[in-house]
Amino acid sequence: MKHLKFAALALLGFLMVNTPADAASRLNEILSGGVLRVGTTGDWNPMTMKDPATNSYKGYDIDMMTELAKDLGVKVEFVATDWKTLVSGVVSNKYDITGSASISMKRAKVAGYSPSYFSLATVPLTLKKNLGKFKDWGDLDKPDVTVAATLGTTQEQQVKQFFPNAQKKIIEAPARDFQEVLAGRADAHITSNVEAGKLVEKYPQMAVVPVMEARARTPIAMLLPQSDQVWLNYVSHWIKLKTERGFFNKLAAKWQIAN
Repeated sequence: MKHLKFAALALLGFLMVNTPADAASRLNEILSGGVLRVGTTGDWNPMTMKDPATNSYKGYDIDMMTELAKDLGVKVEFVATDWKTLVSGVVSNKYDITGSASISMKRAKVAGYSPSYFSLATVPLTLKKNLGKFKDWGDLDKPDVTVAATLGTTQEQQVKQFFPNAQKKIIEAPARDFQEVLAGRADAHITSNVEAGKLVEKYPQMAVVPVMEARARTPIAMLLPQSDQVWLNYVSHWIKLKTERGFFNKLAAKWQIAN
Protein backbone atom coordinates (compact mmCIF):
# COMPACT_ATOMS: atom_id res chain seq x y z
CA MET A 1 0.00 0.00 0.00
CA LYS A 2 2.83 2.39 0.86
CA HIS A 3 4.40 1.71 -2.53
CA LEU A 4 1.10 2.52 -4.27
CA LYS A 5 0.73 5.79 -2.37
CA PHE A 6 4.30 6.73 -3.21
CA ALA A 7 3.73 5.95 -6.88
CA ALA A 8 0.53 8.02 -6.94
CA LEU A 9 2.25 10.99 -5.30
CA ALA A 10 5.15 10.70 -7.70
CA LEU A 11 2.77 10.69 -10.67
CA LEU A 12 0.91 13.71 -9.32
CA GLY A 13 4.18 15.57 -8.89
CA PHE A 14 5.22 14.70 -12.43
CA LEU A 15 1.91 15.97 -13.85
CA MET A 16 2.12 19.22 -11.87
CA VAL A 17 5.62 19.92 -13.15
CA ASN A 18 4.86 18.87 -16.74
CA THR A 19 1.45 20.40 -17.37
CA PRO A 20 1.25 20.85 -21.16
CA ALA A 21 -1.05 23.88 -20.94
CA ASP A 22 1.47 25.80 -18.85
CA ALA A 23 4.57 24.62 -20.69
CA ALA A 24 3.28 25.21 -24.21
CA SER A 25 1.07 28.27 -23.67
CA ARG A 26 1.50 31.16 -26.07
CA LEU A 27 1.07 33.41 -23.02
CA ASN A 28 4.38 32.22 -21.56
CA GLU A 29 6.06 32.52 -24.95
CA ILE A 30 4.75 36.08 -25.37
CA LEU A 31 5.92 37.13 -21.92
CA SER A 32 9.34 35.54 -22.26
CA GLY A 33 9.86 36.78 -25.83
CA GLY A 34 8.51 40.26 -25.15
CA VAL A 35 6.40 40.36 -28.34
CA LEU A 36 2.70 39.87 -29.10
CA ARG A 37 2.28 38.77 -32.74
CA VAL A 38 -1.06 39.81 -34.23
CA GLY A 39 -2.40 38.58 -37.56
CA THR A 40 -4.25 41.33 -39.43
CA THR A 41 -5.48 41.75 -43.01
CA GLY A 42 -5.15 45.54 -43.28
CA ASP A 43 -8.13 45.79 -45.64
CA TRP A 44 -11.18 46.19 -43.38
CA ASN A 45 -12.11 49.80 -42.76
CA PRO A 46 -12.37 50.91 -39.94
CA MET A 47 -11.05 47.79 -38.20
CA THR A 48 -7.63 47.39 -39.81
CA MET A 49 -6.16 49.56 -42.57
CA LYS A 50 -2.63 49.26 -43.92
CA ASP A 51 -0.75 52.19 -45.42
CA PRO A 52 1.49 50.65 -48.15
CA ALA A 53 3.73 53.71 -48.22
CA THR A 54 4.73 53.38 -44.56
CA ASN A 55 3.87 49.70 -44.02
CA SER A 56 1.95 50.80 -40.92
CA TYR A 57 -1.55 50.02 -39.69
CA LYS A 58 -4.37 51.94 -38.09
CA GLY A 59 -7.91 51.15 -36.99
CA TYR A 60 -10.06 49.72 -34.22
CA ASP A 61 -8.17 46.41 -34.15
CA ILE A 62 -4.82 48.14 -34.14
CA ASP A 63 -5.75 50.24 -31.11
CA MET A 64 -7.23 47.19 -29.39
CA MET A 65 -4.15 45.02 -29.88
CA THR A 66 -1.78 47.84 -28.95
CA GLU A 67 -3.67 48.11 -25.65
CA LEU A 68 -3.51 44.34 -25.09
CA ALA A 69 0.26 44.36 -25.66
CA LYS A 70 0.61 47.32 -23.30
CA ASP A 71 -1.24 45.46 -20.54
CA LEU A 72 0.90 42.38 -21.17
CA GLY A 73 4.00 44.54 -20.87
CA VAL A 74 5.30 43.55 -24.31
CA LYS A 75 5.70 45.04 -27.79
CA VAL A 76 3.13 44.42 -30.52
CA GLU A 77 4.06 43.10 -33.96
CA PHE A 78 1.44 43.14 -36.72
CA VAL A 79 1.79 40.22 -39.11
CA ALA A 80 0.25 40.63 -42.57
CA THR A 81 -2.26 37.95 -43.51
CA ASP A 82 -5.39 37.64 -45.64
CA TRP A 83 -8.85 36.24 -45.07
CA LYS A 84 -8.28 32.84 -46.62
CA THR A 85 -5.21 32.18 -44.40
CA LEU A 86 -6.41 33.98 -41.26
CA VAL A 87 -7.24 30.77 -39.39
CA SER A 88 -4.29 28.70 -40.61
CA GLY A 89 -1.91 31.46 -39.50
CA VAL A 90 -2.96 31.25 -35.86
CA VAL A 91 -3.09 27.43 -35.96
CA SER A 92 0.42 27.15 -37.43
CA ASN A 93 1.92 29.63 -34.91
CA LYS A 94 2.54 32.34 -37.49
CA TYR A 95 0.97 34.72 -34.98
CA ASP A 96 -0.46 34.44 -31.46
CA ILE A 97 -3.86 36.02 -32.04
CA THR A 98 -5.84 37.77 -34.75
CA GLY A 99 -7.72 41.02 -34.83
CA SER A 100 -11.49 41.01 -35.14
CA ALA A 101 -13.12 38.17 -37.06
CA SER A 102 -16.71 37.04 -37.43
CA ILE A 103 -17.52 34.00 -35.34
CA SER A 104 -18.29 31.07 -37.62
CA MET A 105 -18.70 27.41 -36.76
CA LYS A 106 -16.39 26.47 -39.64
CA ARG A 107 -13.53 28.48 -38.12
CA ALA A 108 -14.40 27.20 -34.64
CA LYS A 109 -13.69 23.62 -35.77
CA VAL A 110 -9.96 24.34 -35.84
CA ALA A 111 -9.37 27.56 -33.91
CA GLY A 112 -10.46 29.07 -30.61
CA TYR A 113 -12.38 32.30 -30.12
CA SER A 114 -12.21 34.95 -27.44
CA PRO A 115 -15.48 36.28 -25.99
CA SER A 116 -17.20 38.71 -28.34
CA TYR A 117 -16.97 42.48 -27.81
CA PHE A 118 -19.45 43.67 -30.47
CA SER A 119 -21.66 42.40 -33.28
CA LEU A 120 -22.24 43.25 -36.91
CA ALA A 121 -24.71 42.34 -39.65
CA THR A 122 -24.56 41.87 -43.41
CA VAL A 123 -25.95 44.35 -45.95
CA PRO A 124 -25.73 44.57 -49.77
CA LEU A 125 -24.17 47.50 -51.62
CA THR A 126 -24.56 48.60 -55.22
CA LEU A 127 -24.04 51.70 -57.34
CA LYS A 128 -26.50 54.53 -56.66
CA LYS A 129 -27.70 54.36 -60.25
CA ASN A 130 -28.95 50.80 -59.59
CA LEU A 131 -31.15 51.66 -56.60
CA GLY A 132 -34.19 51.86 -58.87
CA LYS A 133 -34.08 48.12 -59.52
CA PHE A 134 -32.51 46.84 -56.27
CA LYS A 135 -34.71 47.59 -53.26
CA ASP A 136 -34.53 44.40 -51.19
CA TRP A 137 -32.72 41.06 -50.92
CA GLY A 138 -35.00 39.32 -53.42
CA ASP A 139 -34.18 41.80 -56.18
CA LEU A 140 -30.57 40.58 -56.10
CA ASP A 141 -31.41 36.88 -56.20
CA LYS A 142 -31.96 36.64 -59.95
CA PRO A 143 -30.04 34.81 -62.73
CA ASP A 144 -29.07 38.03 -64.49
CA VAL A 145 -27.57 39.59 -61.35
CA THR A 146 -23.93 39.13 -60.27
CA VAL A 147 -23.11 39.44 -56.57
CA ALA A 148 -19.47 39.58 -55.40
CA ALA A 149 -17.77 38.50 -52.17
CA THR A 150 -14.17 38.19 -50.97
CA LEU A 151 -12.59 34.76 -50.66
CA GLY A 152 -12.17 33.52 -47.09
CA THR A 153 -14.66 35.93 -45.51
CA THR A 154 -17.94 34.93 -43.91
CA GLN A 155 -19.60 36.80 -46.78
CA GLU A 156 -18.22 34.20 -49.19
CA GLN A 157 -20.52 31.63 -47.60
CA GLN A 158 -23.39 34.08 -47.15
CA VAL A 159 -23.49 35.10 -50.80
CA LYS A 160 -24.08 31.44 -51.75
CA GLN A 161 -26.77 31.12 -49.09
CA PHE A 162 -28.59 34.41 -49.74
CA PHE A 163 -28.50 34.33 -53.55
CA PRO A 164 -28.89 30.76 -54.87
CA ASN A 165 -30.25 32.00 -58.20
CA ALA A 166 -27.79 34.84 -58.82
CA GLN A 167 -24.33 34.59 -60.33
CA LYS A 168 -21.58 34.65 -57.69
CA LYS A 169 -18.18 36.27 -58.16
CA ILE A 170 -15.63 35.35 -55.48
CA ILE A 171 -12.63 37.70 -55.40
CA GLU A 172 -9.26 36.77 -53.93
CA ALA A 173 -7.28 39.25 -51.80
CA PRO A 174 -5.62 41.68 -52.19
CA ALA A 175 -8.45 42.52 -54.60
CA ARG A 176 -11.77 43.28 -52.92
CA ASP A 177 -15.39 42.57 -53.84
CA PHE A 178 -16.51 46.22 -53.77
CA GLN A 179 -13.95 47.00 -56.47
CA GLU A 180 -15.89 44.70 -58.81
CA VAL A 181 -19.01 46.79 -58.22
CA LEU A 182 -17.15 50.05 -58.81
CA ALA A 183 -15.71 48.67 -62.05
CA GLY A 184 -19.11 47.41 -63.25
CA ARG A 185 -18.07 43.76 -63.21
CA ALA A 186 -20.63 42.95 -60.49
CA ASP A 187 -24.04 44.42 -59.72
CA ALA A 188 -23.66 44.26 -55.95
CA HIS A 189 -21.60 42.87 -53.12
CA ILE A 190 -22.30 42.11 -49.47
CA THR A 191 -20.31 43.23 -46.47
CA SER A 192 -20.69 44.13 -42.82
CA ASN A 193 -22.72 47.17 -41.85
CA VAL A 194 -19.51 48.38 -40.18
CA GLU A 195 -17.61 48.52 -43.47
CA ALA A 196 -20.62 49.58 -45.56
CA GLY A 197 -20.80 53.03 -43.99
CA LYS A 198 -17.11 53.65 -44.64
CA LEU A 199 -17.37 52.52 -48.27
CA VAL A 200 -20.31 54.82 -49.00
CA GLU A 201 -18.43 57.67 -47.37
CA LYS A 202 -15.31 57.02 -49.47
CA TYR A 203 -17.10 56.20 -52.73
CA PRO A 204 -20.16 58.49 -53.10
CA GLN A 205 -21.26 56.61 -56.22
CA MET A 206 -22.04 53.60 -54.00
CA ALA A 207 -25.06 53.06 -51.76
CA VAL A 208 -26.46 50.48 -49.37
CA VAL A 209 -29.44 48.68 -50.90
CA PRO A 210 -32.44 49.77 -48.74
CA VAL A 211 -33.32 46.26 -47.59
CA MET A 212 -36.06 45.74 -45.00
CA GLU A 213 -33.46 44.45 -42.52
CA ALA A 214 -29.82 43.44 -42.37
CA ARG A 215 -29.06 39.71 -42.27
CA ALA A 216 -26.81 37.32 -40.39
CA ARG A 217 -26.16 39.31 -37.22
CA THR A 218 -22.85 37.91 -36.04
CA PRO A 219 -20.67 38.38 -32.97
CA ILE A 220 -17.08 39.51 -33.51
CA ALA A 221 -14.12 38.09 -31.59
CA MET A 222 -10.39 37.32 -31.80
CA LEU A 223 -9.04 33.99 -33.05
CA LEU A 224 -6.56 32.11 -30.85
CA PRO A 225 -5.08 28.58 -30.71
CA GLN A 226 -7.94 26.22 -29.87
CA SER A 227 -6.13 24.03 -27.33
CA ASP A 228 -4.32 26.79 -25.42
CA GLN A 229 -6.66 27.30 -22.48
CA VAL A 230 -4.14 29.40 -20.56
CA TRP A 231 -3.90 31.98 -23.35
CA LEU A 232 -7.65 31.84 -24.01
CA ASN A 233 -8.35 32.46 -20.33
CA TYR A 234 -6.01 35.45 -20.18
CA VAL A 235 -7.60 37.13 -23.21
CA SER A 236 -11.11 36.34 -21.93
CA HIS A 237 -10.38 37.99 -18.58
CA TRP A 238 -8.78 40.96 -20.34
CA ILE A 239 -11.88 41.54 -22.49
CA LYS A 240 -14.13 41.32 -19.43
CA LEU A 241 -12.02 43.81 -17.49
CA LYS A 242 -11.76 46.25 -20.43
CA THR A 243 -15.50 46.01 -21.06
CA GLU A 244 -16.29 46.90 -17.45
CA ARG A 245 -13.92 49.87 -17.60
CA GLY A 246 -15.43 51.27 -20.81
CA PHE A 247 -12.47 50.63 -23.13
CA PHE A 248 -14.53 49.08 -25.93
CA ASN A 249 -17.17 51.83 -25.76
CA LYS A 250 -14.45 54.46 -26.16
CA LEU A 251 -12.91 52.51 -29.04
CA ALA A 252 -16.28 52.21 -30.78
CA ALA A 253 -16.89 55.95 -30.41
CA LYS A 254 -13.45 56.80 -31.81
CA TRP A 255 -13.93 54.65 -34.91
CA GLN A 256 -17.69 55.38 -35.23
CA ILE A 257 -18.84 51.80 -34.69
CA ALA A 258 -22.16 50.96 -33.06
CA ASN A 259 -21.15 48.84 -30.07
